[in-house]
Amino acid sequence: MDTLQNDTYLRALLRQPTDYTPVWMMRQAGRYLPEYRASRARAGSFLDLCKNTELATEVTLQPLDRFDLDAAILFSDILTVPDAMGLGLYFAEGEGPKFEKPLQHETDIAALAVPDMDKLRYVFDAVASIRRALNGRVPLIGFSGSPFTLACYMVEGSGSKEWRTLKTMMYARPELLHRILDITAQAVADYLNTQIEHGAQAVQIFDTWGGTLSPAAFEEFSLAYMRRIVGSLKREHQGRRVPVVLFTKGGGLWLEQMADAGADALGLDWTCDIGSARSRVGSRVALQGNLDPAALYGSPESIRAETARILESYGKGSGHVFNLGHGISQFADPEHAEVLVDAVHELSRPYHQP
Repeated sequence: MDTLQNDTYLRALLRQPTDYTPVWMMRQAGRYLPEYRASRARAGSFLDLCKNTELATEVTLQPLDRFDLDAAILFSDILTVPDAMGLGLYFAEGEGPKFEKPLQHETDIAALAVPDMDKLRYVFDAVASIRRALNGRVPLIGFSGSPFTLACYMVEGSGSKEWRTLKTMMYARPELLHRILDITAQAVADYLNTQIEHGAQAVQIFDTWGGTLSPAAFEEFSLAYMRRIVGSLKREHQGRRVPVVLFTKGGGLWLEQMADAGADALGLDWTCDIGSARSRVGSRVALQGNLDPAALYGSPESIRAETARILESYGKGSGHVFNLGHGISQFADPEHAEVLVDAVHELSRPYHQP
């Protein structure tokens, strides 16, 4: 087993003392980096990049070679799970992800099954390869989409502004949506556990669309299934605790309920005040976030000022992982990302003095 040279991120998620606030960025391996664009061009397509172990490893490490980040995150896509269920994932140029066979008929929903994890071997091969390449530099984060977020794409067949097909099913035929969510939750638990077995040292569940729900619907159709997954995960591997992070974009209204779901940490988007979030959840969970990704369009001075504001709002002590409130924009300047990472490390140290 490789010895972890920098475990600050894992310690922060477990609310253990750290010397500074660790930082990573959602979508840190992405189109804002010229080296990523070159790797993707070599792969031929986004899906080919995900399925090529060598290139997936290469792009995962690119931001770590450029910035002083405290964690690496597996390069993959949330829609790998429904693809393995036979829905036929493809990417239309300029239109984002689509499914050839969305779940819009009762017979298809009845036939839905938890996929054989062997169909996702390319993901687990990438996890093992990245872990070897990291050689203990920083921890590796595995991830999945939440059942509700995956179901949005599985039912709609593509991205959407209002998720009309999905929400029609949710209100008119909720038992059909619950069937999809039940199978998907089992698949996600298997998927994350297999990532952990192959070397993921923490896992995050991305609930990108949970924030589009009413409070009652969020509990019934999103949080209930995330809670079930958290209860099914391997929380220890190779003698070390494996922290779990839940991130619902737009979920700031429901932090108290989410804090009781059994995860170690909650991700926050930029519409939450992190200081008030901390007072609401108390010592139940760590918090991750929550700089507006658009703040990186500002000047180096304004980025440092926003970073300082968030660190001050969180306050003294451990339990904070600095991150963006959502994925970094493809239009962000890499030099501005570097300003952010360095500012977090420099400006956070006084908050960790005894």
